[in-house]
Amino acid sequence: MISTTSISVPVDAAARAHFVRERLPAEGLFADLDWRTSPAPYPLGSTVAKEVESLGRVLLQFYRAVNLLYRKSVEGKQPEWVARWLDQGKPAELIQLQRSPALKNELPRIIRPDLLVTEHGLSVTELDSVPGGIGLTGWLNQTYSAMGTEVIGAAEGMLRGFASIFGNAPTAHIVVSEEAATYRPEMTWLAGQLGEARFRVQDAKFSAIADGDAVYRFFELFDLANVPNAG
Repeated sequence: MISTTSISVPVDAAARAHFVRERLPAEGLFADLDWRTSPAPYPLGSTVAKEVESLGRVLLQFYRAVNLLYRKSVEGKQPEWVARWLDQGKPAELIQLQRSPALKNELPRIIRPDLLVTEHGLSVTELDSVPGGIGLTGWLNQTYSAMGTEVIGAAEGMLRGFASIFGNAPTAHIVVSEEAATYRPEMTWLAGQLGEARFRVQDAKFSAIADGDAVYRFFELFDLANVPNAG
């Protein structure tokens, strides 16, 4: 992990951008993508930063509410158009899976909102429960923190947060489908930071999951047919 000790922090913008650039992992973070480099993270201000930090609890409650609303709609206890709209365009096997009684209380361990900063405050435009960018954001936070810049979550916040969703599982397998291969480098970086003895990036054919192991699904449910070990 990046240490903020014994690092000569650059002052001018060009040197700071170079500092960031030269710390990119050799394998990159997103496959086949290049970057424009900022000498500093996007400034939010204390009011917006506080609002961002409060969103986790609020969005979790929102997920619980819409999950319950969907199930009540399926049961005929809420308007039928709710389930009809949420089922629209989905294959029958996916609808069957999302209605499974065994999964009725399951919620995403990670919720990433896409946010627009407007003159009236934040607007949430999308909620993603299988998001790319976890490793990228972790790397950015480490790198900018190394230059003494304050970032939400500090240098290790993304790493600690991701590791926490696996509890005491002895091994956490991060299964990345071919359809999600763009994000494999950032997940490989993330596993390396957390310790590859426990966190391991696997492809879609991996099946050697031992009792007690945790699995992180890094692919959309539409990809299930392309992931042989999903069953």
